[in-house]
Amino acid sequence: MRRILAALATLATIVGSARAQRIETQKPDQDRILHVQTSLNHLTVIEVGGPVTMVATGSEAFKVEWRENKVFVQPTEPNAATNLFIWTASGRFNYELEPAGPVTAMDFAIDQPAPRPPTSKPATATPARVQEPAADPVLGGQPVRMDRFKEPKNRVTVLLKDTFRQDNELLVRYAVVNNSKETYDAGRPQVFTLVAQDYRRLDGRANSQLTDGEAEGLESAEEKPVEVLDTRLRSARVEPGQETVGVVGVKLPAATAGRLTVLRLTFPDDGKGPITATLVL
Repeated sequence: MRRILAALATLATIVGSARAQRIETQKPDQDRILHVQTSLNHLTVIEVGGPVTMVATGSEAFKVEWRENKVFVQPTEPNAATNLFIWTASGRFNYELEPAGPVTAMDFAIDQPAPRPPTSKPATATPARVQEPAADPVLGGQPVRMDRFKEPKNRVTVLLKDTFRQDNELLVRYAVVNNSKETYDAGRPQVFTLVAQDYRRLDGRANSQLTDGEAEGLESAEEKPVEVLDTRLRSARVEPGQETVGVVGVKLPAATAGRLTVLRLTFPDDGKGPITATLVL
């Protein structure tokens, strides 16, 4: 996880200058880091050009929430700084949240209009070759297939959304859905690899979340703990009928040639048993 986040930090930094409080309009640019000035007991609103799918920040010293295409940032400590990532359908945007300062210098709002669609150009007989951009370890994520998965009734369910892989590190984005009648504390997941005797039943299930029935077929598999590098959770407390999203970064063991990797994420008990999600890579 730290190596993945370090790869994201190799971007040019915008040098901020002293300024009075204001509402800014910024051109969307995924290749720059925007510095955000904050102030205690005040909200800064970042409005992007499309619905927000996920946010991640490196410190609990800032309260970060989002609704539709708006992200609300509020510092809770006076001398803390951290980074902030915002994902939309068009990509990832990068911010550095500065320590809380005077109200007169803070950013009240930062507006980013939706990017304009590219203007079509007449075709030419010999089109110019375009150099492909370097692969981004986060934006190059792989959606997790759930074509056979069904959510159990009256239980807490973990739905695996996407995986992002770089070398031997894996980032898994997931949602915790509380269909029970009690408040659930999602906590920090434990992650294991499952070493099964027979992988034939998993043929065609690569990059999928297994159903309960498929996962039960692996109960006799040997579990080996996997090193968890980092975790992020929008809200650990999930009320009945609500859901939250999180990410967990793990260090994958060396793969065996010709064999699928099976990961099991285990979450706290919801009163009816442990909550698990099984992923085939």
